[in-house]
Amino acid sequence: MAKTWLITGASRGMGRELVEQALERGDRVAATLRQPGQLDDLAARHGERLWRRALDVTDTAELRTVLNAAFAEHERIDVVVSNAGYGVFGVAEDLTDEQIDQMIATNLTASIQLARAVVPGLRAQGGGRLMQMSSMGGQIAFPAFSIYHVAKWGIEGFYEALATEVAAFGIATTLIEPGMVRTGFFDAATRVPVSGPYRGGPADRPPVPVEQLTDSMEKTVAAIIAAADSPEPPRRLVLGSDAWTLMTGALRQRLADVEAQRETAATADL
Repeated sequence: MAKTWLITGASRGMGRELVEQALERGDRVAATLRQPGQLDDLAARHGERLWRRALDVTDTAELRTVLNAAFAEHERIDVVVSNAGYGVFGVAEDLTDEQIDQMIATNLTASIQLARAVVPGLRAQGGGRLMQMSSMGGQIAFPAFSIYHVAKWGIEGFYEALATEVAAFGIATTLIEPGMVRTGFFDAATRVPVSGPYRGGPADRPPVPVEQLTDSMEKTVAAIIAAADSPEPPRRLVLGSDAWTLMTGALRQRLADVEAQRETAATADL
């Protein structure tokens, strides 16, 4: 049976690819992006099955208005994919206050507000899928990418709690955790040159070269669609062998660090 998707950040990268693959298989898509004209070619090809609206996700009032319209103008929204976001490479000390505020507003606060805005609509229709684009960067961290990790680790914690809150309403949540996917993400990311004290250190490395990106965007999106179709989608969808390797390594080390403190932890017991 054909689904109806609501996808934010649909202008490029995995958001655009997700819109394309969903339409190609006969689904309907409600897509939001800053410039709806960027999807004119898909609208010409798929007609009324593509619904488009302009949206800056950091404008919470506008976000609610557009999302409410999507639910009102479609019989049902089966899958919501919160995808809007971007990256900034730079040492934490070197970033401007504005860069930090905008990163958190776009990648974290907007994602939280989107979830809050769509849960009533999903609940009213008896359930649905809510998928949040995260990253392996929600479980691991690299130098010179700290504020991006703030957003991803933050949204991971938010969804850990949200999943339990909304499960009784038939709403299944999934955090999508890809590895290094060949999209325009790294090309579009802002790069802040490292200041003197950090030169030659761990943060003084070039961003990941395109030739080192190992994961296929087309296959990654196909796996997201397959998870949305699953009767029991995972709460975390790890995509890419690089993501699995790095995440399991980091989680094992974190667990080992905690387990080693069992006796000292008990010293604080009443």
